Amino acid sequence: MTELERWEKEAQKNKELKKQLSLINKTELEEAFSGNLSFGTGGMRGIMGLGPNRFNIYTMRKANYGYGKYLLKRYKSEVYRGVVISHDNRENSRNFAFESAKVLGALGIKCFMFEDLRSTPELSFSVRYLNAVGGIMITASHNPSKYNGYKIYDEDGCQLTPVYADEVIKEVNAVEDVFSIPTKEIEELKALGLFKMLDNEIDNAFIEKAKSIQLFPDLEKKVKIVYTPLHGCGAEPAERILTECGYDASFVKEQFVHDPGFKTVKSPNPEETKAFEMAEALGKKVKADILIATDPDADRVGLAVWDSKKYVYLTGNQTGALLLYFRLSQEKKMKILPKKGRVFDTIVTSSLGSDIARSFGFKVTSTLTGFKFIGEQAKLLEGTKEEFIFGYEESYGYIIKDYVRDKDSIQSLLAIAEMANYYLVKENRNLIEVLNEVYEKYGYYLNRTKSYFFEGIEGPKTMAKIMDYYRREDINDFKGYRVLVKEDYENQTRLQYSTKVKSGLSLPKSNVIKYYLNGVGWIVLRPSGTEPKLKVYIESKAKNMEEADRIITEIFEVIDVKIGEYK
Repeated sequence: MTELERWEKEAQKNKELKKQLSLINKTELEEAFSGNLSFGTGGMRGIMGLGPNRFNIYTMRKANYGYGKYLLKRYKSEVYRGVVISHDNRENSRNFAFESAKVLGALGIKCFMFEDLRSTPELSFSVRYLNAVGGIMITASHNPSKYNGYKIYDEDGCQLTPVYADEVIKEVNAVEDVFSIPTKEIEELKALGLFKMLDNEIDNAFIEKAKSIQLFPDLEKKVKIVYTPLHGCGAEPAERILTECGYDASFVKEQFVHDPGFKTVKSPNPEETKAFEMAEALGKKVKADILIATDPDADRVGLAVWDSKKYVYLTGNQTGALLLYFRLSQEKKMKILPKKGRVFDTIVTSSLGSDIARSFGFKVTSTLTGFKFIGEQAKLLEGTKEEFIFGYEESYGYIIKDYVRDKDSIQSLLAIAEMANYYLVKENRNLIEVLNEVYEKYGYYLNRTKSYFFEGIEGPKTMAKIMDYYRREDINDFKGYRVLVKEDYENQTRLQYSTKVKSGLSLPKSNVIKYYLNGVGWIVLRPSGTEPKLKVYIESKAKNMEEADRIITEIFEVIDVKIGEYK
């Protein structure tokens, strides 16, 4: 009620705000004013609307004011280097981008903006290209159209890791009145030299850098590709790079429209097969070998492969393993394989990729979930004798070369196209056949993720109770599959069940629990940092895919029952 009164008082001075407040019904009012939209280590994401628990210009100003104060404390006079701001195709995204510049500019921080939407990977690239002190990306990734979001970056083009994000959070939480945050208009900022619009110089540099990941740029192009950006930022760079590299690509033109409502798809998420419906229809028409889709901010990429009579959709783990296997095996043949290097994945990424990397003599580092941790590790390799080999996570994000310090669908889709083309031209095989070869060589790995949604005011409390149960109880088995080790990343402990010995974990604190099972895989429980859901990841390894599937199904039956008790 205190917050509502504050907003109503402000509305007396703002006719538009007063009108919008009057249109909110009682239920929406309660949710919109029941708390503050969470600003966490992954930034901020929420439903657009009025109120402190919604994504709007006022909560945006609060976030930017906190980020700006952090930048001034950390970089002091260096802030003249500026902050790069980009946005996706969502409703109000460009307005939110300008609002970010208006707040930072009022603090004396120069801002750069593109003339139109640009992708997350290009934003990451541009921060380093311009030697800026940070970056902002306005996007809600693959969430429904009613959402928008805000991600912040450091001077290396990497999302802020917890140690720095926590400093920003302190500054954000210190803001008591969102209506008193100072802003300056864009024209005034231009006159003061605190705002600059960017031309296509960075676009060209970004595309040329992406082309550098190719192993066989001159190989005949036979593979047929269908690509869709799902209405997002990938449209222009993906079309350009596939065309300039000589690929036979067809494009889902209806989804090249930057529609903020995503009217042609139920969800603009390349992890879901339904997002490919129009791509698949076009693929069958032109007899495409592969279908590629990217999400709205073009950091994730999904893949489907024509195999005999239908398109087979690959998971993020499968695509990542294939890319890693292809590139390492070819670089070995070409005798350009680095002597020392490191592959990066996360604690919820399939173990298949790490097995492949180690078979080629490379070390593997598994980070917490979130590409910012992989970007952080890439930075640590600078100045060492180890090279960055590959980085990926199960949620359809990959980087081949680390000139981008976040997931990059542009270099990834080019790498996928080259891989599919190579096997078609040189070996007359499709990627499913190659994947089966990998399974035969390394074992049949299967991964499945399930999300349990807990929306509304009680949602976070319910998820906390579930995590507390698994954290508190020493569960010995799941459906007969014995637990060997339990890792609790919140308490930073590792429990060895056979000896009951506890040891520490070196990774940062995170609300994650992982169980290693006797010879068959692992289980991870993790509440999402940006959405009202609890995610459960399970991996199994078996002699064939049928057995691997049975193991996962049986384990989920146990977990479903337990989580169902809290519904």
